[in-house]
Amino acid sequence: MKRRLFVSTIVASLGAVTLFAPSSSAENGNANCQNLPGERSTSGWTSYEELGRRLAQIEATSHGRVSVDVIGESNRGRDIYAARVGTGDRVLLITSEIHGNEKTGTEALLQMLKTLGSSGSAQAKAIRENLTIVAVPKFNPDGAELNRRQNDFPWSEVVEKFPQLAGTNPPYYYNNGAQGFDINRDFSADLTAEPSPETRPSNETLPGMYLTNESRALRDLYVNLRDEFGKVHAYVDLHHMGPCNQNNDSEQYVTVSLDFPPLGSEVDGNPRYADWPLLDQDASRRHALAAALGMIDHGGNGSGTNSPFVGGVSRYVHYQVADGYSYDRDYAGQARSAFALNGSATVLFEVRGQSNAWGQKQNGMLTQVVQAGLFGIADRMADKSVDNLNGNQFYDLPKYW
Repeated sequence: MKRRLFVSTIVASLGAVTLFAPSSSAENGNANCQNLPGERSTSGWTSYEELGRRLAQIEATSHGRVSVDVIGESNRGRDIYAARVGTGDRVLLITSEIHGNEKTGTEALLQMLKTLGSSGSAQAKAIRENLTIVAVPKFNPDGAELNRRQNDFPWSEVVEKFPQLAGTNPPYYYNNGAQGFDINRDFSADLTAEPSPETRPSNETLPGMYLTNESRALRDLYVNLRDEFGKVHAYVDLHHMGPCNQNNDSEQYVTVSLDFPPLGSEVDGNPRYADWPLLDQDASRRHALAAALGMIDHGGNGSGTNSPFVGGVSRYVHYQVADGYSYDRDYAGQARSAFALNGSATVLFEVRGQSNAWGQKQNGMLTQVVQAGLFGIADRMADKSVDNLNGNQFYDLPKYW
C-alpha cells in the first residue's frame, strides 16, 4: 500500500507545510547524478593525524565539557578515538567511517562536538544537561587512510591472533583483494561472543565473529556505557550511498536516506529474534523520524522547505516480503542490528555520493544535513519528545527502491 506524505504537528510552528515534499531548490532528476569528475583526493577531509589535533583542540576549548579517550587500536596501530559530551542520563552513541571512504559523518561529528563543547545557547545547554553523547568520529582509521571500505587485516594475521581459526575459511565479509573486512558485518548481538570455526558466518543473515579490533573496541565501549547507564538508549551509524538514486514519487535525487534495523520479517514480528525481547523497532523508527524532523528544523534557517537538501530525504532500502519483494532484508552482523537486539534504538544515515569524489559544495551541504539530523535526534532525546513521536510516520518518508 502506498503511504501518503504527512503534515507533522512537531513542526506546525513552521507553517502548514508538507514534510519531505520535494523542494524547488533540491536537485531534480534532470541534473547530472554522477560523482563529480576530478582526482580521487581526500585532502579536503580530516585525516587521522588531523583528527587527533582537532579533538584535542575541541577538548581544550570546551572548559571540561568534552573529554576524549582512546577506546582501542586498529590493526595497524592507529588509535580509535571516542569523544564524550553531556551529563544526562540518556545515552546517544554515534559512529562514523566504519567504512573508511565514507567521510561526511566525521566532519559533522567534529562540528557537533565543537558546538556542544563551546556554545552557551539554550539548545546546547539542554542537550548537555539531559543527554550524554559519545561519538567515535573515525571508527576505521586504517581503512580511512587507505580511502577504502575495508580495514587492513589479512587473514594470515587473523589466524595468528585467533589460532583456533587455523584451517577455517574467512567469513563472507572478508575481501581477498583488499585483505581486510567490512567491519559493519563483524558484530553479534551476543556481546560475549568470541571467534570460532563453528560460528563462521557464510551469509549476511548470520551474526559476525568479533574478529576485528574495531568491532571489539566498539563492543567494549557499548558494554561499558550500558553498565554505567543501564542501557545505551540510541545508536547512530553514519554512512554513504550511491549518487544516482531517485525518490519514486518525485524523481528527486536522494540526499540522505534513513533506516531502522534490517532484522527479517516486520509483519511477522521478527520471529528469528524471538530470543531477543529487548528489540524495539518502533523506537528505532521514532529516532529515525527525529533525524528527518531535525533536517526540517535546521534546513533553510528554520524554513525546511527552502533547504536544498530536504527534498531528497528518504527511507533506505528495507525489502520485505509483505511489500511484494522476494525476501526480508536481514543483516544480523551489522552494528545497528546487534545493538538493537540489546535494546537500543538504532538509526542508519546513508548520504548521497562517495565522499572522496563529490565536490566541495556538495560536501559542505551534505555535512550540514548529517549534522542537522544528528541534532534532530539529540534535541528530541534531550526533551524526551522522541518518546511521543508516531513511529509509523517514518513510513511517510518517500522511498527510492
